[in-house]
Amino acid sequence: MTPTYDQMGNWLEEIAAEFPDAFFEDLDGGIQLEEQTRRDENFPDGQMYVLGEYRHNMLGRYIVLYYGSFVRLYRDYDEEEWREEIFATVAHEFTHHMEDTAGLHALDDKDAEFLEWALEEYGD
Repeated sequence: MTPTYDQMGNWLEEIAAEFPDAFFEDLDGGIQLEEQTRRDENFPDGQMYVLGEYRHNMLGRYIVLYYGSFVRLYRDYDEEEWREEIFATVAHEFTHHMEDTAGLHALDDKDAEFLEWALEEYGD
């Protein structure tokens, strides 16, 4: 099943409410859902999609999830599986946020290692 953009937005709101208020501290822009598909430009088309990002820039600190990327990867999943993937992505991005506010970067390093491996394994 593929939920609509609005349905995913509703699930995202419900899932975000499950996280403690402390996770939202200093998260100026909260969690946003964008309609677009975001692919990693370092990989051939269709091989690597970005589900979410933690951003810390002049607009503040916020999390973005990409509806189109979820559709590309999970279109055949059922509602429970969609919710699990949304939860996992939000938790991952919250970890980036918490590490950023503490001046740490362990998850950034782990993500970079994974992408390096994946590029060697699957890239052109």
